[in-house]
Amino acid sequence: MVHCFLTPVVLLLCPLNTSLLLSLLFGKDHNIIDHKTEKEERERSQEKALMVVVPALSVFILLNLATAAAADSPACNPTCGSLQLKYPFGTGPGCGSPIFQSYITCTFTNNQQLLLLTTHTGLYPITSISYSTQTITLTPPSMFNCTSMQPSLSNFGLDWASPFQLGPSTFILLSCQPPTSSLTLKPSGMPVCDPCYSQLCASIYTCPSVVGLGLPLFPPTNTCCVYSPGNLDAKGELDLHGLRCTFTSVVSLGDYPTDPVQWEYGVALKYSHGGLDSGIVDTKCKSCEMSDGVCGYRVDDHDQFLCVCKNGYNTSSDCLNNYTPDSKPLWGSGASDDLPVANWKIWSALMAGLMIMA
Repeated sequence: MVHCFLTPVVLLLCPLNTSLLLSLLFGKDHNIIDHKTEKEERERSQEKALMVVVPALSVFILLNLATAAAADSPACNPTCGSLQLKYPFGTGPGCGSPIFQSYITCTFTNNQQLLLLTTHTGLYPITSISYSTQTITLTPPSMFNCTSMQPSLSNFGLDWASPFQLGPSTFILLSCQPPTSSLTLKPSGMPVCDPCYSQLCASIYTCPSVVGLGLPLFPPTNTCCVYSPGNLDAKGELDLHGLRCTFTSVVSLGDYPTDPVQWEYGVALKYSHGGLDSGIVDTKCKSCEMSDGVCGYRVDDHDQFLCVCKNGYNTSSDCLNNYTPDSKPLWGSGASDDLPVANWKIWSALMAGLMIMA
């Protein structure tokens, strides 16, 4: 009597000989068969063998195709849309810095990939990142510019616990209830408007789109307030509802300080690395990115730095030295062997299925 524990490779190589297949699959001796029913018995045996072999082979092929496709996709991407991502930013859990993970996400919106900042007041698309100055620029949906103006429907705010704070931006509040000199921050009573920048109001009111705010073209400047430097209230918000204004923010006037069409609009935010990231950027992370890897961390231990490589493996050094006994796949850093965890799970499930079907 022949017993055999089958693997998908054996099934692929075995010829479809009825007696051999049945002996291997079911451990039965089919050499002694009633000659009167030999033809019927052979047909039933072939059907049983096919019912086991075909589904097993189909599952094996599909799962290996899925594994190959997954291996072709890096666990962490170095870009999001048109933005190049470097530490501390990442595209998902285990990518970038854990301090930034809950605030920065890369997602598809309106058929385009966007990097978003999440705060308690909403989602804000990030349009640019300066790693040298540690600054990002946002374009809040409620913010207007010279070509498109609409009332601000929600307050703009930041989370105090986040690694972000206001950068060198100039807030311009339009369509305020006059006189703007009476606008103050509550509960401090500090005045909001800075008369030193009043020329910006005169310039921005030359935009034809100002009529979108319900104001006439070239309205009186006492409905405009330049809030520079801008501050957030105790809630971490620019209280547009309380001020009864709509807003825009100018990052740079460029070479045309009197032409608002040429200004660079957006909200600039500064970011800082926490104590957890001390020394990582200039040492391990730089080496990782030079080897075409993405800087990240262990999802089960945020204190542990990882260099995530395109082949799905990670290492504590860089992608040029990731084939070591300690290298593990990102999705299975606690696995006990060096094979991707997806592979041994597939084999285990397939073997269990074959044993049950047998």
